[in-house]
Amino acid sequence: MGKISYKSNDQTIDIHYQDHGEGKPVVLIHGWPLSHTSWQNQSTSLVNAGYRVIAYDRRGFGDSSAADAYDYDALSGDLHALLEELNLEKVTLVGFSMGGGEVIRYVTNYGTSRLSKLALIASIIPLVKQKADNPQGVPEQDLDEILKNLKENRIGFLKEFHQQFYNADKHPSAVPESQLDADLAVSSAADANATIEAARAWMDTDFRAELETISLPTLIVHGNEDNTVPIATSAEQAAKLIRNSELKVYEKAPHGLNITHAEQLNRDLLQFLESN
Repeated sequence: MGKISYKSNDQTIDIHYQDHGEGKPVVLIHGWPLSHTSWQNQSTSLVNAGYRVIAYDRRGFGDSSAADAYDYDALSGDLHALLEELNLEKVTLVGFSMGGGEVIRYVTNYGTSRLSKLALIASIIPLVKQKADNPQGVPEQDLDEILKNLKENRIGFLKEFHQQFYNADKHPSAVPESQLDADLAVSSAADANATIEAARAWMDTDFRAELETISLPTLIVHGNEDNTVPIATSAEQAAKLIRNSELKVYEKAPHGLNITHAEQLNRDLLQFLESN
């Protein structure tokens, strides 16, 4: 485990990361409300295939320090600091769920000079919230209910959330009970304010205009039974807005397809990384 420390808005931020393997760098950005450990299946596969894999904890989650700001400018600033500190070049950024926001905002704020490719896995990109021009998004009252539950019954909400993450609320055998226990242990240990404010970021941020500026090769992977981030308001829109993108839809896959469909995802990631 490594750590970088840097100043962000007059506050010292500590970002903890794992760095394994050699070769072209792949940076893995985890989803909400977990940590870099959610990438274990992918990290091992990528390292064994000859890639250098860096997976880090978002501020306020895992072992990284809490902070005052959790908007995407702040979060992409952490990613920028990490790439600068490790002097990474020809990087493939892989963002899961909320992590897709860091991928896109990094390109918006810092450009592509250090980057090679992008991947959005079960990502919230481009817009979660329902609006007049995003009718299939999540209604605002439902998002407000999530915030209310996080404030009043965070652990209870997270327990139910992880079940929905894998569609285990409808299919109890979708993942082992131990997976749900492990996820709850990680998410309940995250900073309470970080959990709430990071949720506001993925609920409220509209990336649609930013996607039209993306020119790097981009892999988009999503499950057609994702009940956490509906495919119609995420991957299908993203594929239309990012001109150099490839969309792969996993049949009957839930949100947590990095666990339930790990082998398929690993194959697709490696194929994408090895392509010209």
